[in-house]
Amino acid sequence: MALPVNENPSLLDSLRVQRRVLGALFMREALTRYGRHNIGFLWLFVEPMIFTLGVTALWTATNSIHGSGLPIVAFAITGYSSVLLWRNMPGRCIGSLLHNLSLLYHRNIKILDIFLARIMLEFGGATISFFVLSLVFISLGLLDPPEDILEVAGGWLIIAWIGSALAIWLGAMSHENELVDKIWHPFSYLLFPLSGAAFMVDALPKAAQSVILYIPIVHGVEIVREGYFGTKARAHFDLSYVLPFCLVITFLALFEVRKVAAKVVPG
Repeated sequence: MALPVNENPSLLDSLRVQRRVLGALFMREALTRYGRHNIGFLWLFVEPMIFTLGVTALWTATNSIHGSGLPIVAFAITGYSSVLLWRNMPGRCIGSLLHNLSLLYHRNIKILDIFLARIMLEFGGATISFFVLSLVFISLGLLDPPEDILEVAGGWLIIAWIGSALAIWLGAMSHENELVDKIWHPFSYLLFPLSGAAFMVDALPKAAQSVILYIPIVHGVEIVREGYFGTKARAHFDLSYVLPFCLVITFLALFEVRKVAAKVVPG
């Protein structure tokens, strides 16, 4: 990946280089993970679609109770798609730096770029899966169109922000301590039933509502569902809590990346 050297680059030049670096790393990651055979790059969103469809079918077949009168298909799609978004990002970034140290020999590639390429891939796959499944079920008459598409997008971006910040933070820490990998996987499974994917906060007892809302992901899921179902769902969320939380986690992530960058040696 030969990039032009400019001793005094402008902001626009720097952005162009950054775009090329991230684009190249994104394609490299996609080809490494999915290859060129069978449906190749399409696995990016087909894989999360299969998982989401499986959960939707299971919940429908078992008549799962989620504490509201919302359609189970819509509930499963909005819930499990959000899980794929926030859980897969850290999972892909933890330990990724160790296997990509040789990339740091390129002067334009930084540690953060390696994480961002993987985050972009996970975000793209989960988002396309959510969008395509929604269109399919809407066209089949099994799902009503979202009442407020902008609110859905806002909630989705908040969940993505939380997942991205966690991914960068844990990915950087995992380079210094392998326990991060061993702790995150069981923790993410424990967090899944508490993330709001399988329930509405309004269906919980008042005492439980105040406790569950300490989990930031729940706020994002509630926003997505309010945007999707509008008046049919009574959502509970607080932007004055979740947005500062996102900023704090982002700061910690960038601080950890800077600390690791000062110690890391290209392999």
